[in-house]
Amino acid sequence: MMELADRVRSEAREEGLWKAGDTIIVALSGGPDSTALLHLLWMMAREEGITLEAAHVNHGFRAEESAQERQMVEAWCAELGIPLHVAELNLPQYIARTGMNAQAAAREQRYAYLHEAAAASLAQRIALGHHADDQAETVLMRVIRGTGPGGLAGMPVKRKENNVELIRPLLRITKAELIAYCNHYQLPYCIDSSNEKRHYFRNQIRLEVLPYLEQINPRLSGSLLRLADMAREDDNYMEHQTAAIMAEKVKLEPHAAMMDRQSLLELHVALQRRLIKLILNYLVKENDAISYDRIEAIREAAAQGAAAGGNLDAGGGVRFAVDYGVLIWRKDSHQEPSAPYAYPLSADAGSLLIAQTGERLALDVLHQAEQGLPGGPASRAEAWFDLEAVAFPLVVRSRRPGDRMEVLGLNGTKKVQDMFVDAKWPRYKRETAPILCDANGIILWIPDLRRSPHALAGRQTSKVLRIRLEKTPMEQDR
Repeated sequence: MMELADRVRSEAREEGLWKAGDTIIVALSGGPDSTALLHLLWMMAREEGITLEAAHVNHGFRAEESAQERQMVEAWCAELGIPLHVAELNLPQYIARTGMNAQAAAREQRYAYLHEAAAASLAQRIALGHHADDQAETVLMRVIRGTGPGGLAGMPVKRKENNVELIRPLLRITKAELIAYCNHYQLPYCIDSSNEKRHYFRNQIRLEVLPYLEQINPRLSGSLLRLADMAREDDNYMEHQTAAIMAEKVKLEPHAAMMDRQSLLELHVALQRRLIKLILNYLVKENDAISYDRIEAIREAAAQGAAAGGNLDAGGGVRFAVDYGVLIWRKDSHQEPSAPYAYPLSADAGSLLIAQTGERLALDVLHQAEQGLPGGPASRAEAWFDLEAVAFPLVVRSRRPGDRMEVLGLNGTKKVQDMFVDAKWPRYKRETAPILCDANGIILWIPDLRRSPHALAGRQTSKVLRIRLEKTPMEQDR
């Protein structure tokens, strides 16, 4: 039986499941899996430098059995000297109120309590007793229900959730080995009678589907575990690639995401799908709302370059639109136009942060006689003005209905809205784009677009007001 402990220790070191000094909460149901897990960790705790506590949840489904399980785990933890957290839940009442199915409700409430226990103990990890048979069942369940390559990876050995890491040290150990371990050390454990109820999908898989398929392939469980291992490594690689692309190509806001349409189309189809899913994961809490069909609908709309304004339901309260070459995902509750804004601006302000765009206007004054001047603005993100010809105070504001502007090089005035359309600026950008006006309301400059002929700086200008539009670190990181 020491060989089993060596395997767990080796797995922990290979996967980095814990480190010396960690406090680990062990989810202890009282069954043979969690009982073996707690004992294995208890046996190696001193050598590994870890501190153990346990958490037991009574879901309120099986009154008599649950009471016996609680008594057993309390007595056993006292014998081992391990602190025990206990939760008494009323799942039947919670299910009646929420309409959730029993297993989903039990999982939600169980994990919520485990996190409470971890927070109370300042624990860094929560150890779960899922084993190799559970993993094989999970993969087969996902195949039957329908899954992508990521779903074939099954349960991860570890994952971060709410600043605590969930770890599964037993994923390569079978149920039979764990029962043999408990019997060898004469460890107390209970058998949950609900595990025999065939109306639960997982129980159907374990009691009927797997035994039937193992008549065809006696090594099916092992094959499913190997598939999960290979899929997990492939999935990890693809996830890292996708995350890097998202960081580089996608602009994220609290309730929206945007990216260049061509940047998506240049990716391999596999990365397109993963990137769309990752974006939706950022915006949508309910992962069940993210389906293959919705992801494909988004891919097709992006490929076709839907007309400006056309949009579709991306699931989970998110709308997707293609707007002048920009792909936009936005939560339905945040579809309303941005609130108008206006900021006064003086020549000695130094800079102005535009909170609505995450950009900054930087101002400085150049003295012609003392410094000499370079050739002129470096780009449309910069404008020069004759300081003595500017009517102060300046105002930086969002666009207003009916805005018109005299454009340098053109006769007459032009509607600002038409200028945005001609430049193919997407709607989200038009709503918040900064417009620089003088004290008389004359539009002097629209950064990154055009400027007016008013207050031009020339060879005879003694003082030049230089204004640059800059990205803030916050905006660059999006």
